[in-house]
This record gives sequence, C-alpha cells and structure tokens, in this order.
Amino acid sequence: QVQLMESGGGLVQPGGSLNLSCLASGDIFSIDAMGWYRQTPGRERELVATITSGGIINYSDSVKGRFTASRSNAMNTVYLQMNSLKPEDTAVYYCNANGYNLNFRLFDSWGQGTQVTVSS
Repeated sequence: QVQLMESGGGLVQPGGSLNLSCLASGDIFSIDAMGWYRQTPGRERELVATITSGGIINYSDSVKGRFTASRSNAMNTVYLQMNSLKPEDTAVYYCNANGYNLNFRLFDSWGQGTQVTVSS
C-alpha cells in the first residue's frame, strides 16, 4: 500500500501564506504525478496543481500566479506554497499520487486531507 500524509494546513488571514507538504510512503517503486486537489462542502473535488516526475506543472486558473507547486522526487514529497490567499481558497486540500508499487501495479492514492481556512 501507498500512504500519503499531508501537513501544513490551518487558519490564515486574507493575503497571507501557507505551505502544504505531502509525503508518500509505503510500497513505492515509482511515482508519476503528484498533486493537490481541494473540496468544499457540496462541491466536487477540484484540481489545484499537479506536477509530473519530470517537473511539468499544471495549475488551475484560479490559483495561477499565487500558488507554487514543487516536488522532491528523492523524498517522495510534494509541496504547495500558497500566497495571496483569498477566502474562496478555503477548503479541505487533498494530496494525490499515482505510479507503480513494488509489485509493478498501478496505484492512485489520496491523503486524508488538511483544512485550509482563509478568514479575518
């Protein structure tokens, strides 16, 4: 099994910053894409940013220019630096990773989620 553990959520004022991190562990052979999604009550989970093992990053239009995704392939870790936060960024943020496990089978794993609240 592959487990993902997020950290770094919390409460921040509008205009503030937070940094999320997510560590993948377990029976990992290789990880292709890692990324961040977010969800608010009553809405579907939406893409925030994904980053491939080669460093290609895809952002949602709503966070471009404010959020920066990065990754350490050696550490199986993905980060999300969130700047200029807005109240509409309030959500549960989920980490996702997909790749191959030690049995060379595909995996697609999710973290448990971390709450980000932007409020004055």
